[in-house]
Amino acid sequence: MNMQQAALARKHLERRLAPLRELELMAPPRGWMKAIREALGMSTRQLAARMGAAPSRIPAIEKAEVSGATTIKTLREAAAALNCTFIYAFVPTKPLDVILRERAAEKAGQDIVRLDHTMRLENQALLKSDLEEERRRLVDAMLAESGRRLWEDD
Repeated sequence: MNMQQAALARKHLERRLAPLRELELMAPPRGWMKAIREALGMSTRQLAARMGAAPSRIPAIEKAEVSGATTIKTLREAAAALNCTFIYAFVPTKPLDVILRERAAEKAGQDIVRLDHTMRLENQALLKSDLEEERRRLVDAMLAESGRRLWEDD
């Protein structure tokens, strides 16, 4: 994917993710499955029948949801049996472009520290304003090229 396509993909994805980022959705302490089941007045036996599972499996699934030990497939099946839509998403904590810029700034900062150290050893220390200008140039250069380099640990 070229840089223009990647930027367009980020923009499109960001439009879809922005409303989700604003949600402050906290899972119920005993899990969504149990909360919805109980709110509907459905017993574990009744949910098991709707899922085509053994009644003893429902409490195990509910516990596994809370502990994070269940599968997406099982949660989808439970949601369908509860007349719910299962939603699965990775929601970035910040806009994607902000994450990229912050990572580029972090990498540029590492490069500047090495550059400054080398220049000082050679008694050619740069002014703070020159270092800051170089940092900004490096950030822009990193953002202009493929994003893969940003995630390499040096």
